[in-house]
Amino acid sequence: MTSVLQAQALGKKYGRRWALRECTIDMPAGHVVGLVGPNGAGKSTLLKLAGGQLEPTAGGITVLGGRPGSTPAQLAKVGFVAQDTPVYAGLTVAEHLRLGERLNPRWDEGMARERIARLGLDPAHRAGKLSGGQRAQLALTLCLAKRPDLLILDEPAAALDPLARHEFLQHLMEAAAEHKLSVVLSSHLVSDLERVCDYLIVLVDSRVQIAGKTDHLLATHHRVTGPRRDPDRLPAGGHVVSARHTDGQSTYVVRTGAPIHDPAWTVSRLSLEDLVLAYMDKRDAERRRVALEVRG
Repeated sequence: MTSVLQAQALGKKYGRRWALRECTIDMPAGHVVGLVGPNGAGKSTLLKLAGGQLEPTAGGITVLGGRPGSTPAQLAKVGFVAQDTPVYAGLTVAEHLRLGERLNPRWDEGMARERIARLGLDPAHRAGKLSGGQRAQLALTLCLAKRPDLLILDEPAAALDPLARHEFLQHLMEAAAEHKLSVVLSSHLVSDLERVCDYLIVLVDSRVQIAGKTDHLLATHHRVTGPRRDPDRLPAGGHVVSARHTDGQSTYVVRTGAPIHDPAWTVSRLSLEDLVLAYMDKRDAERRRVALEVRG
């Protein structure tokens, strides 16, 4: 499997605080990769390191086989859309396109103008007068027209209303398919990832909890519910991801490659959001266990 991004023991420190530490990750090429995790997991820092906007404090990272931001050619391979969809408020749409042409050696003027026309954006309008959805689409157009091999999006639709977010993601899917792009999309909205991503990485405390094709992950994780009992009473061969107990009932999320045919348990499928929450809940449960041990 060809990798588009690899990091080994990667870390970034701001003063005395580590924003990312001991992160080892491998993102495959040719996929729309969803990167998800709680606040403070290090997602934005990782993506900025990948885009060459930050230098690592520790460890190493390669993107498309090179060091991020090391040369103009390397910069040209990567498109980056941040959460605030940065555009210049005082410049018109047309001026943004002219700026993009000057800064990017692989600039596709025809594609940029065609996309702006299809979106219904007036080239004479200043970016500061555009709606949030239009600014996001302009930022995406600037990234796509530079003809990158990798497109990195850090919460690009977080501030958009549902309709604008739907349109942005629809255009993203179309562009990824048409231009055969590798994409990394970070989002807190798992429903967005479920719509567009075919590969998922859950990052918690700088560490990968799980990674794989979304259809495979959903096929190998199950919710099992039954009378309250210890996990050793579960069918053999499964790995318990998370557990919830009430007075008379136990509910587990289990990872297993084999079907569960035990009449003592009710087995149901998980949504992608269920899966993500299970791995985040695993982190919180471990923290609670450690805190109890310390107090004890």
